[in-house]
Amino acid sequence: MFDEIEACVFDAYGTLFDVHSAAARIRDELGESADSLSAIWRERQLRYTWLRSLMGQHESFWQITGDALDYAMRLLDMEDPALRARLMELYLRLDAYPDARDALARLKAAGRKTAILSNGDMSMLIAAAKNADVYPMFDRILSVESAGMYKPHPSVYLLAVDHLKVPPERIAFLSSNGWDVHGAGAFGFATVWINRSGEPPERLPAPPRAEIGTLAGLPEILGL
Repeated sequence: MFDEIEACVFDAYGTLFDVHSAAARIRDELGESADSLSAIWRERQLRYTWLRSLMGQHESFWQITGDALDYAMRLLDMEDPALRARLMELYLRLDAYPDARDALARLKAAGRKTAILSNGDMSMLIAAAKNADVYPMFDRILSVESAGMYKPHPSVYLLAVDHLKVPPERIAFLSSNGWDVHGAGAFGFATVWINRSGEPPERLPAPPRAEIGTLAGLPEILGL
C-alpha cells in the first residue's frame, strides 16, 4: 500500500521533536512537578488549537503555547516570569528523537520528497529544525499559519498537496498524534502512526494504514 509513495510529510511536535524535552532540561529547577507541568502544558496547547479553530478565533501557535504554559504554571502554583521565559525559549530548541535523523537520511538518499506540516509558526519550526540539525533534510517546511486553521482541518493537509505538487494518495503522512493521523487519513493521505507511547487506537474514522513504534521502522514500510 506504500509502493507509489513520492513524498513523506511529517508532523513536528511529538513526531520529530520531543515536546517534553524543554521541561526535562531544567528538571532540577522544576522539581517533582516537572512531568506534570510538561504534560498539562502539552494537553492545553493542543486543546486550545482545537477550541480556537471551532470558535473561529485563530491565534499564532507561539501565543497558544504561551497561553498553555501560563495555565499549567497557574494550576500547579508555579507562576514565575523568569521561569516562564526560559521554558518558552527552550521550546525553540526541542530535542529531536534519536530515530529522526537516520530515517530522514534514508528518505533523502532514496530520492523521496520530504516536508514538515505542523501547527507551529514558521519561525518556531525553522528554529527547531536547525537546532536539531535536520533542517537541510526537508524540501519544505509548512505551517498552518498560511491556512489560518489548525489540524485536523482538511485545509491544513491540502497545503502539502499544493506545495509538493503530489496527489494525496502518493503522500505518506507520519505523526505520533493519533488524532492527526486520522485527520490526515480522512483527507486522503497514506498514513503511518508513530505510536511512541503504546497508546490504544483512537475511535475515529480513517485509521492509520500502518503503525510503528519509532521512525526507525519507516524505511522498511516504504521498501527502502
